[in-house]
Amino acid sequence: MPYTATARDYLELCKPKVVLLLVFTAVIGMFLATPHWPPWQALLFGTAGIWLAASAAAVANHALDARIDAVMDRTRNRPMPTGHISERQAYAFSATLALVSMGLLWWLVNPLTAVLTFASLIGYAVVYTVYLKRATPQNIVIGGAAGAAPPVLGWVAVTNSVDPHALLLFLIIFVWTPPHFWALAIARREEYAKVGIPMLPVTHGVKFTRQYILYYTILLVVVTVLPWLTGMSGLLYLFGALALGAGFLYYAIALRYSDDERRLPMQTFSYSITYLMALFAFLLVDHYLPTGF
Repeated sequence: MPYTATARDYLELCKPKVVLLLVFTAVIGMFLATPHWPPWQALLFGTAGIWLAASAAAVANHALDARIDAVMDRTRNRPMPTGHISERQAYAFSATLALVSMGLLWWLVNPLTAVLTFASLIGYAVVYTVYLKRATPQNIVIGGAAGAAPPVLGWVAVTNSVDPHALLLFLIIFVWTPPHFWALAIARREEYAKVGIPMLPVTHGVKFTRQYILYYTILLVVVTVLPWLTGMSGLLYLFGALALGAGFLYYAIALRYSDDERRLPMQTFSYSITYLMALFAFLLVDHYLPTGF
C-alpha cells in the first residue's frame, strides 16, 4: 500500500490538543517562576522546545501503539492504522522533532531544561508506552509523572533551577491524572480489554475504578490548597481552586453512585480538562494581583 501522508496526518500524530494542554501548563510555570515578565528567550524558545518535545513523544506513542490502535474503535482511523504514514516515517518524524527540541533547549535556554525535558520524553514514549501501559493497572499513576513535568520544565527554563513551588505544580497534575484518565478508561473499557491493555476498569472492574476516582479527586482538592498554604498563591486562587474542586467532586460522587458507563464518564473526563486549564489560569491571574488578595 502506498503511503499518502499529508501535513494534516503529521499534525494528527502530534496529538495537538493534548500537547496544547501540556504546553499551557509549562507556560504558566514560566510566569510563576518570576515576579515579573519571563525573559523573552526563555519564554519563546522554552515554549517551542517543550512543545516540540511533547509532540515528539506523542508521535512515538502513535508509532509504538499502531497495532493496537488498528483494533480499537476510537483510534483505528488514525494516520498509521489507515496506512497514510509508515512506521519508519513516524519514527523519523519523532526523532527530528526531538533533536530540534533538544537543540533549542540546550543552546538557547539552558542544559538543565533540555535534560529534564528529554527525561520526560523518554518517560512517556518509552517507560509508559512500551512497558507500564501493558504491565500494570497502575500504569497511568506511575506514568503520570511524565505528563506532570511541563510546569517544572517551564519553571526551570526561566530560573535554571528546580524550585519547591514548581514541584507543587508537578504534584497537582500528578494527582489529577488518574481520575482524569480513569474516567475515559471506564468509557473505553471494552476497547482496552479487546487489545489486552490492563487499565484499572479492565483488571479491577468499573465499581472499583469509580471508588478510586473519588479517592483521588478528594486528594486532588487537598493538594490544590497547598499553593495557598505555602504562600505561593493568594485568596483568589484559593477560592477558584475550591470552586473547581467542588465541581470535580460533584462529578466524582455522581460517577461513584451511577451505573452509567459512557455518558457520565465522558462528561467527567471533559470536565477534568477544563478543570486543569482553569486551575492554572487562576494561578496565573492570582500571581499578578497585588500582594495579600
